[in-house]
Amino acid sequence: MLTDERRMELSNVLRPAAPPREIDAVYTDDQRQRLLDVVRKDGPWKLIIAQHFASADELMATMSGAFPEGFTPSLDLFLTPTFRGYLANYGTVLYPELHDVFYNEHFLEMAKSYWHAEYAKPELMLFNINGPCANRDPGHLDSPSFRGVRHENAPTWLCSVMGKSGLFTDYLIKMAQVITWFSHDENSGFTYWPDGPLKDPRRLLPPVYNRGVVVQNEMMVHRGEANGSVEQQVPAGLAFDTVFAGDPSDRDGWVLKNGDEVIARHHTDDLRFLVHWSAEVFSDFDELKKNMDGSDDLTVDKAIDMLVDNLAKTGVKLDIPSAPLHDPEFIGALNAAYDLGGPSTYPKEAPLSAFQMA
Repeated sequence: MLTDERRMELSNVLRPAAPPREIDAVYTDDQRQRLLDVVRKDGPWKLIIAQHFASADELMATMSGAFPEGFTPSLDLFLTPTFRGYLANYGTVLYPELHDVFYNEHFLEMAKSYWHAEYAKPELMLFNINGPCANRDPGHLDSPSFRGVRHENAPTWLCSVMGKSGLFTDYLIKMAQVITWFSHDENSGFTYWPDGPLKDPRRLLPPVYNRGVVVQNEMMVHRGEANGSVEQQVPAGLAFDTVFAGDPSDRDGWVLKNGDEVIARHHTDDLRFLVHWSAEVFSDFDELKKNMDGSDDLTVDKAIDMLVDNLAKTGVKLDIPSAPLHDPEFIGALNAAYDLGGPSTYPKEAPLSAFQMA
């Protein structure tokens, strides 16, 4: 059990370089249409958790919050109909029709300004999409990147624990995101904790249609908010392998499917469509060079050793198993040691969707 002092210490780690900067009219109508056209023609798309996690322990390492004693969470507990796809990765646009969207000079200038930095380069671009949807996420961090240890070569849970620990500041790669939503829902915004999760939250207020933020989401606890009617937020039949696709019979229609079975249908106007653009940022040429030449990189083994050695100094002894990246007990123990237990408060207008624990 973490002391109040330790919880506040960990909370203070989770503060971005600057508060999010709100922006409006982020994309042109033409760019938005091209983005949706890619979603339509290249589907179907898998659930976010189906793409990133193999167990509840790995998922919980990226999320805050605790469960009742004796309760064992499963991935089914977190099933909400939110789907994801990548539009660019490894600094490369994956769809030629989105070249101007990804290699976006205005976005790069906003990223540099956010950090007061000299250089930036686009790194990845993804989307999340859903119809009416519950949000049971109590608050999470996006996966941070460190020199030598990042999402390309390490699991999400490890990068998240490294970020939450505060031990790897000297290795953290500066990043900035332009996060944009297209949603007509009058009650669904974006909750974030810029002063740490034990301080008061703030919101990007709805509606959030073609509105967004410039932010460092790897070091700030945040969450999307539930949208749509409560009755439709978790469709009957939703499963780990449910997919999202365009309806071939309707240009503005979208379907959720299990195999050939359609379990839900939505109109474009009822979607919550998020576009996430991310850049790596470098204060000066020396930092750029150090990030590129590998002269001061971590390894996964060294990162795990640093986490375990730091706990030993506090009297917590953990043995490193033979396969630490996928050992549930080890993952859970590391996460518990560096997780402060979730945000202290939520906006009254945007509570956490109820868990079904029965």
